[in-house]
Amino acid sequence: MTAAGAADLAPQPGTVASRRRFYGWRIVTALAVTETVSWGVLYYAFAVFQVPMRAELGFSTAQTSGAFSLAVLVTGLAAMPVGRWLDRYGARGLMTAGSVAAVLLVVAWSRVHSLLGLYAVFAGVGLVSAAVLYEPAFAVVVRWFAVRRARALLAVTVVAGFASSIFMPASDLLIRAVGWRDALLVLAGVLAVTTVLPHALVLRRDPADLGLHPDGAAAPPAIPSSATHRSAGGLRRTAGWALRDPLFGWLTLGFAANTLAVVVVAVHLVPFLREHGHGGSFAAVAAGALGALSVTGRLAVTGATRRWPTATVTAVAFAVQAVAVVVLLAAGSSTAGAVAFVLLFGLGFGVGTISRPALLADAYGTASYATLSALGGVAFTAAKVVGPVAAGLAVTATGSWTPVLLGLFAAAAVASVAAARAGRLLSHRHGTRLEAGMG
Repeated sequence: MTAAGAADLAPQPGTVASRRRFYGWRIVTALAVTETVSWGVLYYAFAVFQVPMRAELGFSTAQTSGAFSLAVLVTGLAAMPVGRWLDRYGARGLMTAGSVAAVLLVVAWSRVHSLLGLYAVFAGVGLVSAAVLYEPAFAVVVRWFAVRRARALLAVTVVAGFASSIFMPASDLLIRAVGWRDALLVLAGVLAVTTVLPHALVLRRDPADLGLHPDGAAAPPAIPSSATHRSAGGLRRTAGWALRDPLFGWLTLGFAANTLAVVVVAVHLVPFLREHGHGGSFAAVAAGALGALSVTGRLAVTGATRRWPTATVTAVAFAVQAVAVVVLLAAGSSTAGAVAFVLLFGLGFGVGTISRPALLADAYGTASYATLSALGGVAFTAAKVVGPVAAGLAVTATGSWTPVLLGLFAAAAVASVAAARAGRLLSHRHGTRLEAGMG
């Protein structure tokens, strides 16, 4: 169907009916489902599967963590070419092909018998992760929404925030029922059914492809006063310009430090709890609860940014995570301490996920969003690679989790300070409080 034909069949632009039926919301619905399953299978399930894998195959904590970190490294290396592809061609074909490959790789994971085989599989997982996880999904959302961008991002991430809550306990139950190898085959089937067709049939690159404007408006949205879009050329910031911009640097540092803390907890919380006397079911449920609490945190952040700057709210959330680590250090192996840690740390677990794309798109525009996001992703990749491996090596070398907890506190503190500094730069630069499209 041509763009003109699609426009003829659509409700009258600018009406309430057109906004309610806006095709962008179909895309948001599809991405909410596919991101939940993709994150659950390709990312969060690993924390549960690494325990029985180590037991059967004789791998150490550092070795299994290395496989996960390899996947993260490959994702980071693929980020720039993927970002350029997304800015030029859109996400439909890329996310469809990535989903098909992801299914095949999870099947291959179930057949692993050696460390080399595990690393080969997770190199592939890293590649497809760059094609199917949040970055390509956000690149779609920021093009389809402007005024309602925060609501659209929230809708995707609130649903996907339950990925760990669903797939970590589910993975534990499957492993107990059929063993870890057959459990992976079940998850591969779930991934195939819920991701391939939605990506192929629903996604579209740009509202203009269907004769529409962002948000379903009658005309292109007015440029927000809080944005830095001063001209059409301002939408296409170069990588070199971004690297020289202090605002970009502080945002990157803050979210990279937060990423390090989050990924270490995601990978190592289950082993930590089990080694401190907690049962496997408690550990899986506790780790999975981080996802549910991240939903609460995202809702709270979105509400709070109606009154305070997004960067400030983000800095507070990261500071709460630092407090959570202090609580865990003080509580030792007590159940109450573990629960308190999960409650406090979980509230900030998904804050970076929703605040970063909103801030980045608002500050630098959407035309080159994916490329700039990938540029910042280099630092996030380093954090994701270093974090799990360093934590695993620290535990292996010292026999204690205390160095890991101290590192988590430092990362959360740095994230909070950097986010606060970015907020001050935003306020100074624009002379007004930025809501980052979230208020």
